[in-house]
Amino acid sequence: MTHSYRSELAEASAPDIHAHPTAAIVLADGQVFYGKGFGAEGIATAELCFNTAMTGYQEIMTDPSYAGQVVTFTFPHIGNVGVNPEDDETGDPVAEGIVVKWDPTEPSNYRATATLGEWMQRRGRVGVGGIDTRRLTRTIRMQGAPHVAIQHAKDGQFDIDALLAAARSFPGLEGLDLAKQVSCRQAYKWDEMRWSWPDGYTKRTTPGKRIVAIDYGAKRNILRCLASAGCDVTVLPATATSDDILAHDPQGIFLSNGPGDPAATGEYAVPMIQDMLAREMPIFGICLGHQMLALALGGRTLKMNHGHHGANHPVKEHATGKVEITSMNHGFAVDTASLPSGVEETHVSLFDGSNCGIRLSGKPVFSVQHHPEASPGPKDSYYLFDRFVDLID
Repeated sequence: MTHSYRSELAEASAPDIHAHPTAAIVLADGQVFYGKGFGAEGIATAELCFNTAMTGYQEIMTDPSYAGQVVTFTFPHIGNVGVNPEDDETGDPVAEGIVVKWDPTEPSNYRATATLGEWMQRRGRVGVGGIDTRRLTRTIRMQGAPHVAIQHAKDGQFDIDALLAAARSFPGLEGLDLAKQVSCRQAYKWDEMRWSWPDGYTKRTTPGKRIVAIDYGAKRNILRCLASAGCDVTVLPATATSDDILAHDPQGIFLSNGPGDPAATGEYAVPMIQDMLAREMPIFGICLGHQMLALALGGRTLKMNHGHHGANHPVKEHATGKVEITSMNHGFAVDTASLPSGVEETHVSLFDGSNCGIRLSGKPVFSVQHHPEASPGPKDSYYLFDRFVDLID
């Protein structure tokens, strides 16, 4: 058993969760953590990652890029602003579950319509609280993102051997195409713009640049940023062909974020992207879209040790020397050394020097690894959407 640290104050105000645990976490290497379950009862198996963001847990849970993952939050106060329908990045949570230090508190925010636990229970997602997340995070950093099984059982009955077997049988994300699972099934239009006080979300009503967005797991706020930048957005499924795209007479192509191994998704995505490149179509990619573009241009992608997940990642733009505070969520990265002549690295992580952006010299084609729509800076990276529209012009 792995015991979690708790302050004397917390111990005085809460039952001893380790005397009567209602949740368990079992890593594939045999480590076991006990805690208090919340959300839905059940078992989830996935890759375990950690996220250092202090806010945005609802957006993180509904980000399709987290398919196949359980998220450990390093910030202890998760759930304190509750949840509301406006902050979902897709229709339902995509992350398999979450792990937190303290049990989620009652929400203290005028926009909240439910607690985090209620929201997760309705959507069938498992949560584990009361965990020593610092120790768990160190484990992830030292051994790489491990495979894990988590269980919430109100009766406190756990079959640890079965959970261990489940964790060890998880196939992992390498070689796994998850974009098809989280992508839309048919084309649709998008006209909602970014949230602003006091009106909230408003609709785009004037004509704009005709953009086709390929949905590998697109976050809603990316589509909002495109609309706010002056785009008429049509969203197509991940498997869209060149003919599907050209039928909408686009002036530019956007390649969205998404989960899984880019090399696997690239089996069907790369040929389409290469066809669009041959037609000299303006292209902008984010996250998985960035990795797809790099593959289409002749580069490679690599599985990272534990990935980048958080909202405090400094990224430097080579051309200007500007440092942006960015949001990131990726377990694979573009191998800078693999980029062919004519493909320029534009951005780099100041944490580890990994690639965070590329452009095709002399062409209206570029992409970034980080998430400019997530606004941690808060507006450090919005210029990328305007740059895309300018390139179309």
